[in-house]
This record gives sequence, structure tokens and C-alpha cells, in this order.
Amino acid sequence: MENCQQHHRHHLQNQDTSSASPPITGTCCKCGGPTTFPPPPPGPAFSEISPPPTYRPIRAPAVPPDPDSKRAIVLAPVPQSQKVPVAQPPYSFQSPAKRIHSPDDIRRFHDSDSGKNFIGFVVALSESIRGHKISDPCPQSDTLTAIVSILETLSQWVDEIPPVQQSARYGNIAYRTWHQKMSDSADSLMLRFLPENLKSATIEIVAYFTDSFGNSSRIDYGTGHETNFAAWLYCLARLGLVREEDYQGVVCRVFVKYLELMRKLQLVYCLEPAGSHGVWGLDDYHFLPFIFGSSQLIDHRYMKPKSIHNEDILENFSNEYLYLGCIAFVKKVKKGLFAEHSPMLDDISGVPNWNKVNSGLLKMYKAEVLEKVPIMQHFLFGSLIKWDNE
Repeated sequence: MENCQQHHRHHLQNQDTSSASPPITGTCCKCGGPTTFPPPPPGPAFSEISPPPTYRPIRAPAVPPDPDSKRAIVLAPVPQSQKVPVAQPPYSFQSPAKRIHSPDDIRRFHDSDSGKNFIGFVVALSESIRGHKISDPCPQSDTLTAIVSILETLSQWVDEIPPVQQSARYGNIAYRTWHQKMSDSADSLMLRFLPENLKSATIEIVAYFTDSFGNSSRIDYGTGHETNFAAWLYCLARLGLVREEDYQGVVCRVFVKYLELMRKLQLVYCLEPAGSHGVWGLDDYHFLPFIFGSSQLIDHRYMKPKSIHNEDILENFSNEYLYLGCIAFVKKVKKGLFAEHSPMLDDISGVPNWNKVNSGLLKMYKAEVLEKVPIMQHFLFGSLIKWDNE
């Protein structure tokens, strides 16, 4: 400290006796006082030493929901069911293409007949399962039987293509082999149920089908892929292959089998959640089973939304009710307190009845999935799902 004081006294004396003395430009590293020594030259910036990585994170950051967005969902009208108009010959099947690139495109889609009819189809599926258990008898057409068989075939291929040993936690590369086999076989799988006069529809419906099981390059899966499966079913309804009397079977037989397959793929190949909202999202992978499952439980005598916290109910009824099955699966794959890893599902358990849960989830699905550009930018449009009333 004494040396520092002497140095500063020397500096002040120079300032008094000579007006040409150098200005104060530095700071003493020992005491912090001013000195005449120049500061050290600046070192290289961090970006020059170690530039930031150029990769794009696969998983979106977990951010709390926007209060304004939540309020908009609450005030939005509940989507209503609609009949699906059957396409009439002559057909003009085409390879579907992406059309959504901005929020304006999203509004254009939802204002179109196709946009309204698609969400109306999802609502109609939800209404068809109301008050029914999964095991309840329901009409099952040859088309539904064939689709269930296709999904069982895809599940068998998972057994035939085991995961490889690798250090990465997510994204087992063996999934790419499975996905390639599924894509290569898609046309022949469609021909299992397409009648002769509709075989040319493969050029259009195969694209929705192959995009229903995740992305092979990113090895991820999310609600956008699930929406593609619903769009594939919608295309079959447009072709007249799925009728209204089949809707209960579409949920209880086809969608349940699809959900089983996707959970198997998620667990075996460790698929990354695509665009997950983390703890602030409803679920890492799925949305539709919560809609269908809440409809099943509307007006149930004993099971209320708060019943998801009863382990006995989950153990005994998760195979019969999609919503309970989803909760049981979440509790199986996530550790810790339910309110901490799934706060949104925990909040929903406080809603007084399943009717409110179902209507709220329908509004949320429209706002958080069908109106989000990052999800819907991959959605496809052709002759069955038309763009802007073409």
C-alpha cells in the first residue's frame, strides 16, 4: 500500500509541475487508485477464443405460458363438431405440399372450410367416445380392422429392429432404420384397405401417414406428428372409407393402437420430444388422448378430474380410459412430485367436472397446436385438405 501511495504522490507532483504530463489513463491493480500507466491492451473477445456453437437446439426452451395467451384461450369459443364431406369423382389426387409460413397463413387456414372441418372432425371423434370405455363393443369396419393390422405390423418391426448401443441419452439411431422401413412400405400398407378405384390416392395420403410417427433426421416426435395422424384419418373420412358410425372404433381401436405404438417407439428408441414446453406443457408428446379421454369421463358417477391423484383408480382403470392412461404413463416415466413435473395437468385436476376439462382442452388444442406456426408449418395440403378453399 505504501508503494502505491508513493506512486500516486509521484503522479500528482508531475501533474503540478508540468502541464504536459500524461493524463490519467489507468487504475492501480493493488489499491484501485488512478495511475499514469496505460491500461493493458484488451484481450481477444470470447467469440474469437471459442465461438458459440452453430447447432440449433432440438428441444425448445421451457418457458412459462403467456398470461395473455391463456386469457385468449379461456375467452375463445369451443370448437364444434362437423360432418366430413366425402370427396366425389373425378378425383384429382396430388402430392401434398406445405403452405403455412406465417401467422397470416394460420388465420387463412382457420378461416377456410378445410380448417373448420378438420377441427370439427377432431371434435366429432371426441363426442363419439363420450361415456364409453375402451373395451366397450363398437362397430369395426374392414377398413378399421386393416388399419389396426397395419399398426400391429409396425409394432412388430420395432421388435425386429432393436436399439443400438450408444452414449447419447436421446435419439437412438436404430429408429432411422425403422422409419425407413415404414416409409418404404407405406404404399403397400395403404393398398391393404384402399379399394381399386381409390388406389391412386396413395400419392396424397401416404405423406400424412409417414409423417405421423416422428422425424427420422431429428429422431423426435410431438403433437405435430400426432396431428398428421389425425389428418390421415380425416383424409380417409374424405374418401368415404371412414364413416360417422366408425368414429367410436377410430378412437377405441385405431387411435388406442396408434398410442401404444408411439409409446413403444418413445421408450425403445428414446425419441426426443419435438418442441416440448417442458413442465409448462400438457405433455411432452401427445395432446389428442387427453381430449378423447376427458370426453370418455364426462358425467362419470365416481371419477372426477381430481381422481388422477388416486393411485388405485389409475391402477385399475388406466386401461379403460385414455386420460387416466396418459396420467399413469406420465407418472411412470417422470420422477418426483406430480405438481412439479406436470403443473398444468395438476392444475386441470382442480377443474370441477370433465365437461369443462374437455371443452378447455379442445380450445387449447386449437390455440396451442393448430394455431402455432412452428408446428403447422409442416402441415400438408392437397386435394383432400385444400388450401384456402382452392
